[in-house]
Amino acid sequence: MATDDGRSQPRAAALGLSKELTSRIGSAIVMIAVALFAAYYGGWPFALFWLAAGIAMLVEWTDMTGVQPRRLVQIFLGLGLAALTLLFLIGASLTTSVAVALGFLAVGSLIARDGGGRLWAASGFAYAAVIVVVPPIVRAHPNLGLLGLLWMFAVVWATDIAAYFTGRTFGGPKLCLPISPKKTWSGFLGGLLAAAICGFLVVWGAQRLGLVQPFSLRNTIILSLIASVASQIGDLGESALKRHCDVKDSSHLIPGHGGVMDRLDGFWAVSLLMGLVLLIFHFAE
Repeated sequence: MATDDGRSQPRAAALGLSKELTSRIGSAIVMIAVALFAAYYGGWPFALFWLAAGIAMLVEWTDMTGVQPRRLVQIFLGLGLAALTLLFLIGASLTTSVAVALGFLAVGSLIARDGGGRLWAASGFAYAAVIVVVPPIVRAHPNLGLLGLLWMFAVVWATDIAAYFTGRTFGGPKLCLPISPKKTWSGFLGGLLAAAICGFLVVWGAQRLGLVQPFSLRNTIILSLIASVASQIGDLGESALKRHCDVKDSSHLIPGHGGVMDRLDGFWAVSLLMGLVLLIFHFAE
């Protein structure tokens, strides 16, 4: 019988990593293509795209946190997310949308059996509502539109990809060991740099094509850096939730990426940031 010379384990590990990376890249290409097509089309297909993402996130959140009765809570709060999408599509006022959201949140929370379950149900609905509402609002905004959405995509995707590869390549001190042992400061800084470059290129390219009015490119870089930090905080926040719930992935829906929450945690944080900015401008007008 041949002896094991110690090379089989590294070889197997390399093959496993290669398979994981291939699956991750393939899934990312499909998701990016679908997201860009929906963004270009806009309107109700785009709103339904984010409604589906929000419902998936709600289901993953309540599954991880063990809300009971789970399916009843998920169905009711899922209907609440659908109501928010419908209100957006018919052009309902902010007051009406907020009132409906609070109504579903309150009743959905009461359906849960205990205090902890009610808190998790309410927070899960609020979490999912951000991803359901904000991207369609940005897409429909007269001063943001498709460009604003492409900037969000570019910053988040650049942060995620660069942080992944620079972290694996350079390693070094851990960014937040108790929450996410694999994340490093090199990955964090690589993500910041990539986000600044890609955010700048999106706006600069649009200006060169005459698609938008001149906007300070310095401010674009600053905003891209802030959004990149928000994206990475969103990633850490979801990692903290998974650690609290003692799960590796939010689900196994997306090959190589885990669940929808695993894929959209950074974009969720940037969406929250954009939503707060738009809300401030709305009340300042």
